[in-house]
Amino acid sequence: MNASLPQTDLRDDLRAAFDRQRRFAPQMALTTAAERIERIKRVQQWMFAHQSELEKAMYDDFRKPSAEVGLAELMTVNGEIKHTVKNLKRWMRPQRVPTPLSLIGTKSHVYHEPKGNVLIIAPWNYPFSLIVKPLVSAIGAGNVCILKPSEMTPHTAALLTRMVGELFPPEEVAIFEGDASVSQALLELPFNHIFFTGSPAVGRVVMAAAAKHLTSVTLELGGKSPAIVDESANVKQAAEQLAWGKCLNNGQTCIAPDYLLIHESIKQPFMDAMRSTLTGMYGADGQAVEASDSYARIVNRKHFERVRSLVEDAVSKGANVTVGGRMNEADNFIEPTVLENVTDDMRVMQDEIFGPVLPVLTYKTLDEALRIVNSREKPLALYIHSRNRKNTQYILDRSTAGDTVVNDTLLQFGNVELPFGGVNNSGLGKSNGFFSFVEFSNQRGVMQRDFGTMKFIYPPYTDRVKKLINFFAKYT
Repeated sequence: MNASLPQTDLRDDLRAAFDRQRRFAPQMALTTAAERIERIKRVQQWMFAHQSELEKAMYDDFRKPSAEVGLAELMTVNGEIKHTVKNLKRWMRPQRVPTPLSLIGTKSHVYHEPKGNVLIIAPWNYPFSLIVKPLVSAIGAGNVCILKPSEMTPHTAALLTRMVGELFPPEEVAIFEGDASVSQALLELPFNHIFFTGSPAVGRVVMAAAAKHLTSVTLELGGKSPAIVDESANVKQAAEQLAWGKCLNNGQTCIAPDYLLIHESIKQPFMDAMRSTLTGMYGADGQAVEASDSYARIVNRKHFERVRSLVEDAVSKGANVTVGGRMNEADNFIEPTVLENVTDDMRVMQDEIFGPVLPVLTYKTLDEALRIVNSREKPLALYIHSRNRKNTQYILDRSTAGDTVVNDTLLQFGNVELPFGGVNNSGLGKSNGFFSFVEFSNQRGVMQRDFGTMKFIYPPYTDRVKKLINFFAKYT
């Protein structure tokens, strides 16, 4: 569906698509697990049948390496599909819950029924997985969906439009390309649930729009996710994991480590390990990082200028570029860059970076590191690198984050058994596996009486009735 229409025609087109799906939603709600699984498997088959086209589309959008398409796009989607297919029938069954003694004669269940009309607004950084993963969950929960891919990755958006057109009738799944005006027009419609992935700033706009219709939301946002490396850490391993986590997708990952807190006693060996690791990953055999086919690009000139301005602001205020720093605006290229001597007044320590730039701070005690972490908004992710279990537990007990990984980075998103999502500024709601199924479902409590009655506590409230009520209040 083409959103490049006059604004009034666009709104009419969106409303017509929404109304068509609203009429069909009750029928979709009655689909069986087998029928939903068949729809989900269509996506799986299409994805692998068109893998080379997906790789080319994301390369054309921002030179994403094909290996990263396989790892961070296809593998995560396929993991979600396989897990959903395996478990959906069980998830859909009514779940029996215990009955208190005071309600003897009844039984209670939780039904997961579809919320109905769902809107999924996806970002550009993982333009396939971050729209298809929630789509899989929404279908699994029995919803109808409208999708809005990012206009910043037009090649991938066009391919997604083709996929939806080939796999689904528009009353089940529809997709609209276009700029922010399309999202704004969609947000005016009374959806039953909105699943948004993007920045906290835009998340606030989505939540405000949803509030007008009392629409529930899942907001997968971001923020400044810290990494703490203590004095017991395996320095070489930590450097490798953080270099990969920071530079995957050119740092354009909501759960990428956004700044590093390292114990002062191991700072120098860590920095040496980071330099050699980055050279081995992207500059082996003396080649420039810019020539590496394993290194993506910033998505467009606007974001290139944004990241460059963060580095320039930090340097102007006294920070040192101790690793990398080379940039090429003609190619939206920014080399993996490490900044030292950073301070809180620098924008690089205030804004989410979303690029291959890593500010480094040192600390003497864990309490000092935790003060820095806890002085900021609650992060989407927290990374701990330590071989000291007491230190690890100390940090876990005195911090909060959407998810935490100990002695690795980014892997939490790939475990469908873990809830994924933020806290307050970094997000609302959880996704992955059953948690996504729940997000797209109304958990409906159903109680049924099989025998007996509560008539003995009905009015008139005689002394005998009062005694019975007091007994139940006290002992059941």
